[in-house]
Amino acid sequence: MRVLMTVQMDTEKANKAIKDQALPTIMKSALDRVKPEAAYFGALDGMRTGYIVFDLKDPSDIPSVAEPFFQELGAKVAFIPVMDFNDVQSGLQKAG
Repeated sequence: MRVLMTVQMDTEKANKAIKDQALPTIMKSALDRVKPEAAYFGALDGMRTGYIVFDLKDPSDIPSVAEPFFQELGAKVAFIPVMDFNDVQSGLQKAG
């Protein structure tokens, strides 16, 4: 299932990871694990935030995906099922 994972990083922990030059390593490791379709970064509610779209093969994968962000960055992590336009069209055909 395609999901949008948002990762809101704790400012203090992210600042430390930047100072220690660990943030690129943490992010690369996490992204290598999920092989995202897309990954974008910005600010939300005054916090560094990652928006990562990837295929979540099984719900039991959630802990292994989220845990590095919790442990390393004190992040708030959310998973939202999402569709691309083709998925929406297919779903509307099934509904109608």
